Amino acid sequence: MRLDLADLRLFLCIVDAGSITQGAQRANLTLASASERLRSIEDAVGVKLLERRPRGVVTTEAGDALVHHARLILHQQELLKDELNAFVSGRRGTIRLYANTAALTEYLPEKLAPWLARHPRLNIDLRERTSADIVKAVEAGLAEAGLISDAVETGTLQVRPLEPAPLVLIIPAGHPLAASKSLALRDVYREPFVGLAAESALQEHIDGHARRAGFDVSFRVRMKGFRGLCEMVSHGVGLGIVPERVANRHQREGTYRKVPLSEAWAQRRLCVCFQDWDGLSSPVRALLEYLLGGGE
Repeated sequence: MRLDLADLRLFLCIVDAGSITQGAQRANLTLASASERLRSIEDAVGVKLLERRPRGVVTTEAGDALVHHARLILHQQELLKDELNAFVSGRRGTIRLYANTAALTEYLPEKLAPWLARHPRLNIDLRERTSADIVKAVEAGLAEAGLISDAVETGTLQVRPLEPAPLVLIIPAGHPLAASKSLALRDVYREPFVGLAAESALQEHIDGHARRAGFDVSFRVRMKGFRGLCEMVSHGVGLGIVPERVANRHQREGTYRKVPLSEAWAQRRLCVCFQDWDGLSSPVRALLEYLLGGGE
């Protein structure tokens, strides 16, 4: 038995109108064409579906069964169309977004919360990576967009700034270097440090710059998050390097001092990168418009 959606629509038009002539008009078909299609439908199912009467047609028992299932099938088809349209229009889907540590922990939570609340059918798959790895992933098409530091080379990617995100040293208040105006990493690498976990993208970024300068940072302890790191520095355990926004948020009176890092790699801005604006999917473009201040 082969019945397509057009067959089902025509059959329902005829049944609802109670007439082959009026049903053909509702289906935008000629009477001859509708009659031929109706014969083909009955031949396909192998049973009579309609009884012809002087004032129109009525369904047989088999016709009633076809009406029931035809309405279910066409309703399901409308639901499918609506659901697929939601993906096309950007009202539904899963966005894969790569972000560096600072963006993931400090910038995105307060930004994404209200946006996701307004878009209940959208999900976001957040992946933490170093800025350099994010650039490679976006170039390779593994993600449509990423949040990075502008301290990395971005090749042919388009880059738009979001906000300043410099890294600063945090130094226990009683430390001899706490009153410094600015310091380079080479000035303090012999000092004991509190770091982030080795798998942290930001710590990998900092360690990489230290190695390129010819030394390794010595860690007394590594913490899973910024709060623990700042707490350790507050108690004099060692020095730390964190985004300035983090230092401001966790600083308590007299616990540690912020000292700017003088190297160019620490004078960062948080940016969004992507290959081509017009090539972004609707959900990703909607999110980036919001982050860039031009959308809801």
